[in-house]
Amino acid sequence: MYDTANLAKLPHLKSLSHAAMQAFEQFDRAAMAPGAIPRKYKELIALGVALATRCPYSLEVHRMNAENAGATEAEIADVVFIAAAMQATATIAHGTHVVGARKSAK
Repeated sequence: MYDTANLAKLPHLKSLSHAAMQAFEQFDRAAMAPGAIPRKYKELIALGVALATRCPYSLEVHRMNAENAGATEAEIADVVFIAAAMQATATIAHGTHVVGARKSAK
């Protein structure tokens, strides 16, 4: 299902909804532009989100962008474990909604 060749379809998608895609592209450029957070760290954050959302396209793009912005393999490895920890934390925190539910309902 995931084939990088599908990215060649982006112009067609844009042609079907030009205004929305153009707005997204502007937003994406603005969000990733250097600002209070340097580009390298923005790319590492984006890579962590890509890991958490499991987007294979974003994984490759943001890994390459992070490396090009000066990220080391050790920094990328840290991002892997941060993403894993955040996923686990979310699962455990959401677990509070399902434990003790029977007692709360009474």
